[in-house]
Amino acid sequence: MSTVVLFTGGARSGKSRCAERYVARLSEQVMYVATATAGDDEMRERISRHRARRPPTWSTREAPVNVAAALADLTPGSVVLLDCLSLLVSNLLLANESDPEPAIDRELDDLLAMVAQRDLTLIAVTNEVGMGIVPAYPLGRQYRDLLGLANQRVAAAAAEVYLVVGGIPVELRALEAAWNRTP
Repeated sequence: MSTVVLFTGGARSGKSRCAERYVARLSEQVMYVATATAGDDEMRERISRHRARRPPTWSTREAPVNVAAALADLTPGSVVLLDCLSLLVSNLLLANESDPEPAIDRELDDLLAMVAQRDLTLIAVTNEVGMGIVPAYPLGRQYRDLLGLANQRVAAAAAEVYLVVGGIPVELRALEAAWNRTP
């Protein structure tokens, strides 16, 4: 049976490390899907640090967009770590600036359908950007809004949702108000 688990938190909160520890408990064979692109030296260094942390039994696929296509040939029941939804939404926004919402909706439709179709366990990492200051420029506000909606959509599909603060994951489903739970 397919499962979605979401890890969210602020920048440098430890969410990727927590997601990696969570995934390592599930399987030695993990498909790590990276959405980052190495556009500058600082990003290349971040990507290098993430790669160095992964066990040698994990496989990596780089998919800045079209994540579902990157998962299409996985064995049913595979465990996937998607790091991260934040960059996926950013990549789609920048590629479709005039009308990004349909592209993001399509990407999430395809991703969640592929998870169900292939009976995958998807662990997704994302940034929580709605708790900070309101961005001063329109593109930043649009990104914050689009990522917030994408996070809500993936969280709604998730069996478990973890908020990571200071490297400590807190499971939000367990704390969710009873009146908000779907029957």
